[in-house]
Amino acid sequence: MPALGTALIAFLEMAAVEDDLIPLAAYERAADKFSVTFKEIEKIILENGLFPLRYQRQRDLFAGRGQLRLLQSRVAVVGCGGLGGHIFEMLIRLGVGNLLVIDPDFFVESNLNRQLLATTATLGRYKAEVARERGAMVNPVVTVEPLNRSFQSDRGVQLLASCDLVFDALDSITLRLQLADLCAKLDLVLIHGAVGGWSGQVAMVPPASGIMGRIYQRFEPETQDGGIEGAVGNLAPTVNVVAALEVAAGLSHLLGGQHENWSVGCFIDLLVPELVSWS
Repeated sequence: MPALGTALIAFLEMAAVEDDLIPLAAYERAADKFSVTFKEIEKIILENGLFPLRYQRQRDLFAGRGQLRLLQSRVAVVGCGGLGGHIFEMLIRLGVGNLLVIDPDFFVESNLNRQLLATTATLGRYKAEVARERGAMVNPVVTVEPLNRSFQSDRGVQLLASCDLVFDALDSITLRLQLADLCAKLDLVLIHGAVGGWSGQVAMVPPASGIMGRIYQRFEPETQDGGIEGAVGNLAPTVNVVAALEVAAGLSHLLGGQHENWSVGCFIDLLVPELVSWS
């Protein structure tokens, strides 16, 4: 392996373009020549002072160490509809190396107004399976594991326990609270998000912090499970903004608290575009 590694590094250095950037075509040639995976190639690139061309625009923000940390992370997206599809897309493009996508649902026509993975061609198909196919098209380095079951299933709990971070992209308050309880038991940070009409909210929820309970302290499941989302509907602009804020919070955690000013939570109203902290 050391000899292979030396030869592979030399090959990649020869393939580098301006500023030691490695194009995707070099991955393809290296994989064929050395019988290694794209993920193994990217790890060697980042460990040896080179940088993938696809991430050129985030190099100054993350540097090689941060990009390697993302590559080696394992992140769960629970719910792959409006919020989840956009969260998934951003994580794929950022280079988070291992994604678990959990959703037992399938696409229906009413998803088309806001869900990135919903197209006329994917109607009737499982959302998690569509995510896996999308991931392979956008970033072949990333491993996407779909689960077409509930996160509360035995398999769901088992897979979540192996993650570094969990994104809440559910559309039920009851399920959100149950996911928060499960993450607390598994000692996992949860990034919570919810949308309704022009408004949305985001919170970073450390294990056993009780933040979700405070957010939904007046929740009565018998009458309010749909919350504001069921009452006012959902729009693509709100979904996009809240998903972006969730990913920003998740990056802060994955990169070791690099962005210390990220607040515990915020509420946003797109008709009054001002972030208001409730931490």
